[in-house]
Amino acid sequence: MATVRIAVPSEGQGGLDGLRAGHFGHCDVFTLVDVEDGAIKDVSVLANKEHVQGGCMVPVQLLADNKVQSLIVGGIGMRPLMGFNQVGIDVYYDGERRDIRPVVEDMIAAKLPKIAENQVCGGGGGQG
Repeated sequence: MATVRIAVPSEGQGGLDGLRAGHFGHCDVFTLVDVEDGAIKDVSVLANKEHVQGGCMVPVQLLADNKVQSLIVGGIGMRPLMGFNQVGIDVYYDGERRDIRPVVEDMIAAKLPKIAENQVCGGGGGQG
């Protein structure tokens, strides 16, 4: 019986009925959703850490330390995306919806795509 932990960058207090933050690195909190056998088992909220030097890698380590396996973003830069790939966290993309619950439900139903490199936000990577 495998449990999968999904993280969603969130505004304000976060939670399953909260709103997703537009840019993952500057979100207030991460909503963590534990899914077991296709059902939501537990929801918790993890405070984001301050962006300091090497800032975009700080949330990568934070989520890795909290045993996150999947991340749903509306936008992310290439450098943190590569960081998530290195620590074994799969990054999925939904650029439309702000509500957390329907996006998580689509993720559980395997309806969300993994992010493609052409969907990455510009952060000096040269792609437009």
